[in-house]
Amino acid sequence: MNLNFTLIAQALAFGLFIWFTVKFVWPPLLQAIEARQKNITEGLAEAEKGRNSLVEAKTEADKILADAKARAQEIVANAEKTASTRIEESKGSAKVEGDRIVAAANASIQQEVQSAKQQLREQVAALAVAGAEKILRREVDAKAHADMLNQLKAQL
Repeated sequence: MNLNFTLIAQALAFGLFIWFTVKFVWPPLLQAIEARQKNITEGLAEAEKGRNSLVEAKTEADKILADAKARAQEIVANAEKTASTRIEESKGSAKVEGDRIVAAANASIQQEVQSAKQQLREQVAALAVAGAEKILRREVDAKAHADMLNQLKAQL
């Protein structure tokens, strides 16, 4: 075999292999590589969008949380104000009720004092009449007796 023929045949086979590879193998490989690059680029873009939306969501969540805290503080303040108002109203109504009870007790005491005075007047009048009757040992007219008792009650 001739060395030149072998070398030329190998060069021709290698050229044919390069042409076949460039014509039929290389375009699908480039398409696959470009598609993969496109997917990676899109994935990176989506990841960046996801990070941005995560930051926005966190900012929004912080804002909502701050609003909720402010509203909770407002509700607590209103509840404390309402409780304070109710306590003051209860104190006022208790004071009024206490004053009413004291007034009723004073009225009752005054009534009992008047009743006791009236009973005492009647007992003193009866004792005075009994004493006068014993001293005089005579009967007094019933009308005169009633007049005397009424005058004695009025004086006491």
